[in-house]
Amino acid sequence: MSSNYSVTLKGPAPWGFRLQGGKDFNLPLTISKLTDGGKAAKGGITVGDMVLSIDGIATEGMNHLEAQNKIKSCTGNLSLTLQK
Repeated sequence: MSSNYSVTLKGPAPWGFRLQGGKDFNLPLTISKLTDGGKAAKGGITVGDMVLSIDGIATEGMNHLEAQNKIKSCTGNLSLTLQK
């Protein structure tokens, strides 16, 4: 069963996760790696979670670089909506 949840990570970066996928790979954006003790891991994010939105912007149709740049542009807190 999949369930959506939102996480707000306190800025600034590093956020402690790595993304994979994107429109250019024909794959959903998912969390591929977490840094032990990093902000994402402490926020309850797990490897394999799908990223549905970044700061309220839906990731559907985003390519990998666009998603990375959107995350990099977050100087304060980073708000993510994910799906387990």
